[in-house]
Amino acid sequence: MNDDITMTEKSHHTSKWIILAAVMTGVIMGPIDGSIVNVVLPAIARDLRCDYSVVQWIPTIYLLAVCSFILAYGRLGDMLGYKKIFLIGLISFAIASLLCGFSQNIWMLIVFRAIQGLAVSMQMALGLAIVTSAFPVHERGKAVGIYGTAIAAGLMLGPVLGGVIAEYLNWHYVFFINVPIAVVAFTWGARVIPSGVRKPGQRLDFYGAVMAFIFLFSIVLYVNRGRDWGWFSSECIIVLLIAIIFGVAFIITERRLAQPMLNLSMFRSRRFSFACLSALISFMALYTLVFLTPWYLADGLGYSVLGVGLVMIASPIVTFFIGPISGTLSDRIGVRGLAFCGMVINAVGLFMLSQLDASAESFDVGWRLAICGLGSGMFMSPINSAIMGSVPPWYHGSASSILAAMRNTGMAFGIAIAGAIVYNLAPATTSGHIALFTGNELDEFLNGLHWAYIGGAALALTAGLIALMAVVRNGTEATDISSGNQ
Repeated sequence: MNDDITMTEKSHHTSKWIILAAVMTGVIMGPIDGSIVNVVLPAIARDLRCDYSVVQWIPTIYLLAVCSFILAYGRLGDMLGYKKIFLIGLISFAIASLLCGFSQNIWMLIVFRAIQGLAVSMQMALGLAIVTSAFPVHERGKAVGIYGTAIAAGLMLGPVLGGVIAEYLNWHYVFFINVPIAVVAFTWGARVIPSGVRKPGQRLDFYGAVMAFIFLFSIVLYVNRGRDWGWFSSECIIVLLIAIIFGVAFIITERRLAQPMLNLSMFRSRRFSFACLSALISFMALYTLVFLTPWYLADGLGYSVLGVGLVMIASPIVTFFIGPISGTLSDRIGVRGLAFCGMVINAVGLFMLSQLDASAESFDVGWRLAICGLGSGMFMSPINSAIMGSVPPWYHGSASSILAAMRNTGMAFGIAIAGAIVYNLAPATTSGHIALFTGNELDEFLNGLHWAYIGGAALALTAGLIALMAVVRNGTEATDISSGNQ
């Protein structure tokens, strides 16, 4: 017996839509927290009197913590039940947020931010698994599309809330606002999310979990810090070698075990493998936009923090409305066409952003961002549904955590690629100071921005083409995995 069966049975007593709403309440905190903190980093640096290179560790350590443990949480969810791990994550996130808000120096904040990342990755890893297990197959796309609106809403609210807080309060409140949301989500989730059952005879692959942690931590650290340390510096080479060694060791170990932490048989499904790869590259493209556009608005056009937030909501607000529609359509017409068209539209939006100059108005930026949001909304719901639908129910936790790992690793790679392009073409504007660009600096920056956006467009097209390749012979979509260790 598995969580999927248990949840389907209990849906007679608890509406699947109520379960979805409860999960979305918890999941929304991740994107809010990830996007709101970046807006107030300058304020934190000033208040705690630390260098920009140090304050960068606030988002970096969070991302490292999220990525490093997310696969282990997925396996634990498959073993112990999704509800238990999900609720532990919620209450841990509330406590960590309080600690972050009360931090008195930068090192306290960095440590508590790491704990916050460890907690939020439990929701990221298992939220989609709970939703998928609560809905029948013919409604999966619709449910996943609606679930995706929580992420879009979080990305939409984060910059605006960050701007308001920076304008009228202080940075401590960006962490305090998480607490009431987490408490409500915990209370609601404890009442309505089906408990599932603990599977007898299951155990965690400890060595696999350690190797996965070291691999993911090392690869994300390399990508995130490569520009500052130097891509070919001794530090980066050592970190990259560690990632390669432990990545290979992880694969070898997992193939030999009867109960691996990550069952590699999932990747025998062409649909699953190509959909995961497509998701990874799509988030690289998306975070080219997310990383560069606020920089352009603030330092290139002179917008306030609140002004940046208000313009940036153009993309997620369109995704918010398009995601459920695209998910519902994918239940009827399939995944590949919607996913491909979505990434083509995203590429068009990114290319149009590459044509912006120093005279652009907020509307000029906003409608281009809206096009990108349209493409992302069309793509994400079908591809997420494809990933979750291509594995059997007893692997939903692992599949959900893999998708979350793809998402967060794609974010890190996207930021690194965009930053590397701008840094190499406009080194004077990336020295770490916070000031409005003028003269030659602005020209350099706009040139770097142009090519970085074009790079993002190329990534989006690549993601779309890979989504088209998620088929087997005779042109049909890959069949679900029907066997493997449970």
